[in-house]
Amino acid sequence: MTAAFRLGPASPASVLAASALALSACGDRQAARSPAPSAPAAPSGAAPAEPPPVLRTRAETRQFRDWSATCGNDGTCWAFGFAPEFAAGWVRIALAAGPEAQPDIRFGYWPDAEAGAAKTVALVIDGRSYPATLDAASEAEAPIGLAAGDPRPLIDAMIQGKAMTIRAASTQVVSLNGAAAALLWIDEKQGRLNTPTALIRRGGRPASAVPAASSPPVVTPAPAVDQSGFGDTGQSLPAALRMRTEVGNCLKQSSMPAVRDMVMSARLDARTELWAAPCGAGAYNVTHVWYVTGPGGSDPRPAVLAGTSGPGADPERPDNSTVNGEYDPRTRTLSAFAKGRGLGDCGALQTWTWTGNRFVLSRESVMGECAGVPADLWPVAWRTR
Repeated sequence: MTAAFRLGPASPASVLAASALALSACGDRQAARSPAPSAPAAPSGAAPAEPPPVLRTRAETRQFRDWSATCGNDGTCWAFGFAPEFAAGWVRIALAAGPEAQPDIRFGYWPDAEAGAAKTVALVIDGRSYPATLDAASEAEAPIGLAAGDPRPLIDAMIQGKAMTIRAASTQVVSLNGAAAALLWIDEKQGRLNTPTALIRRGGRPASAVPAASSPPVVTPAPAVDQSGFGDTGQSLPAALRMRTEVGNCLKQSSMPAVRDMVMSARLDARTELWAAPCGAGAYNVTHVWYVTGPGGSDPRPAVLAGTSGPGADPERPDNSTVNGEYDPRTRTLSAFAKGRGLGDCGALQTWTWTGNRFVLSRESVMGECAGVPADLWPVAWRTR
């Protein structure tokens, strides 16, 4: 299964930002004059205090004009704004679930080559500059800014503003169309509406009403086993796999000898093996189909590699193919990186863990916009412990 991505020219981009909150209360002058009566002791049979609610959500991504928003399975959400006309530039607002979480704002772009290295970065909204520091992950050709100070005024400016520009060695416009809708959707998904913690719609509900983050599911890898005779070089497909029609079709697509030889194998346990047959290649993507088999490749069956919003997301058509896939016997994980373009700034990153009887999705990041966002800043739609 192949994801569709909004491709842009190989020009430069990258960014992020954050936000905080405040609460006030007033006292009673008369009460201040005289000591308050002591509270009566709770009866021994009183019900214990209610535990805070826990957020229950599913991984989901929504598009809001030039902004997109993703919430992962643990309730963490990200909103991304992008440069218009497929240019490389972006702003990211990330917010974990729970009443204590604070927004984190980053941004980035690719400056003009002749502009030189960026020494300072800032976001400018309607002529007002909001300072930032260079993120440690910044590179001279791709600066990343981390919003400094209280993020709340910056978020308010994005919601109400008309024009936003990243300013560093050169400048890049990032659209504000859809910013308010994306942040309001996050407020709703995280249960923040009408509380002081909301990004957009703040109100008088107490912060304690915001659900706590849910705990990601636990995935236990199967024990490691000896890999003698297996690997990703010098492997030949077993006869039982070569006889399968879909594998034969794949081998016909792999016309180049260098691709045909990209057979991979691993031992999963004493009586279970993993085999991958090459199934075509492009300029920067190589596809494989994966099978779980008995000893010597016997009794092959397609490996089920499920996803959320990336490859394998269709529950009625489980995928057994990967793009740029590989198996790591040390961690018992099968990973894939379906690149939207050769620069690797968009696509789908997925990891599955072998638990002893199946592969379970353990992490998934998807970036549908080719706008220069580094892969380690993509939204994580699915994570496990």
